[in-house]
Amino acid sequence: MWRRACANWSASTETSRGWNLFIAATPGSVVDPLSYAKFPFLRDAAEYVKDQGVTLEDLLTHQAYRGARARGKARAIDALEHGVVQLRPMATEGDRLEEILSYPMARMYVSGVNERFLTRRYALAEGVTMYERLEREEMDVVEEVAYQLDVAASRDDGSLRMHFSDYLRYTSRMRSKEWKLVNTEVKRGYVHLPQLRFARVLQQALQDRLESELPLPVDETILRALDDDIRELRDRAVIMRERYKAEDFGKVSVENFPPCMKHFIGMAQAGENLPHSARFALVSFMHHIGLSSEEILNLFAVSPDFDASKTKYQIDHITGETSGTEYTPPECTTMKSYGICFEPDSLCENPKAKVKHPLSYYRIKNRPLRSRAAPSSRSSGPSARR
Repeated sequence: MWRRACANWSASTETSRGWNLFIAATPGSVVDPLSYAKFPFLRDAAEYVKDQGVTLEDLLTHQAYRGARARGKARAIDALEHGVVQLRPMATEGDRLEEILSYPMARMYVSGVNERFLTRRYALAEGVTMYERLEREEMDVVEEVAYQLDVAASRDDGSLRMHFSDYLRYTSRMRSKEWKLVNTEVKRGYVHLPQLRFARVLQQALQDRLESELPLPVDETILRALDDDIRELRDRAVIMRERYKAEDFGKVSVENFPPCMKHFIGMAQAGENLPHSARFALVSFMHHIGLSSEEILNLFAVSPDFDASKTKYQIDHITGETSGTEYTPPECTTMKSYGICFEPDSLCENPKAKVKHPLSYYRIKNRPLRSRAAPSSRSSGPSARR
C-alpha cells in the first residue's frame, strides 16, 4: 500500500486509496532535506521519503521507526492541546527523517480517529506551525512553499505578490478589516504583501487543504497497528471537545448557555474565525454573566487570527472598560437576522418561556427547576448600559 502510494502521489485519492500522505511531487524545486523536515507537507518531501526506501509496513511496525510513530502521535496531541506543533531539534539526518515521517504518521492518526474537532485542530496547528517557521526563512523559501501549495507567487521590490483570486480564496475566512481586498496594494491583478502577511495567507491555504483532505481512508492494517494510540487520541479529542459543555468557567455553567453561545464557543475552541457579529454577541454575553476580560481573552487564543492586543482592545471596548459603554448581546430576533442563531432548542422555541434574549435563556436555565414553570417575560434588549 505504501509503495503504491509512493508510486501514485500525483494520483487522486481514489486511485491511491487515500494515502496521499504528502502532496504530489514537483520536479525542480529548490528546497533541501532540512526544509522537508521544517515543512513536511511539501511535495518534494514525498520524493525524499521514497528515496529512503521506507515502506508503510516499516513505518507502522519496525523498531527503527518507533521514534517517528511517537513523534507523529505527539504531533497530533500538540495540535489538539496547544494549537501548534512544538519545535524539536533537527540537527542530524536521522532527526530530519523522523520529523518528515511524523507528518504522514500524524495524518494516519487523525484519519484513524475520524473526529471533526481533531481534524480542524490539526489543520490549524499545521498551518500555524508553517507560518511561524516561514517568519524566519528567506523569501525564496516562502515563494517555493507557496508554489508547492499551488499559490502562484513572485517577488517585486522586496515584497511578494499573488493573484487577487488566490488572495480572495484564502482570506475569505479572515474577519479583520485589514484583510479586505480594498485595504491591500493591488497592481495589475496582483496583491502585493510583505513576507509575514504573505505567509499568513499561506497558513490559510495549508489549513484549507488539510481540512479538505482529511480524514483519509485507512484500512484494517493501519487501524490494527495504531489501535491503542488511536483510542487514546479519540478519548483526548472527545474530552477537549466536550470540555466547554461539561466544565464551568469559574462559577459559570456552560451547560446553561443558550445553543448559540455553545456554538460560538465550539467554533472558537476548534480554531475557527467567528464572524464579527458572533464575536460581539459572545463577548458581551460572557461579560454579563460574570467572566473577566482575561477569561474571555483566553477563549479566543486558539483562533487563527488571534492577536492578543487587538482582541483585548475589542473586549475592553465591548465591556465598557475603555468605551464607557457596557454593551449587551443582541436579542434573539436580531441574531436570527444576522444568521447567527444556531440550533434553537425546546426552551428557545417554547412560547410560554418567552425567551427573547440569550441572557433571558441563561437566567431561566439557572433557576431552580420548580421555579422554571412560570418564567419571567422580562428580557434584556440589545441596548447598552451606560
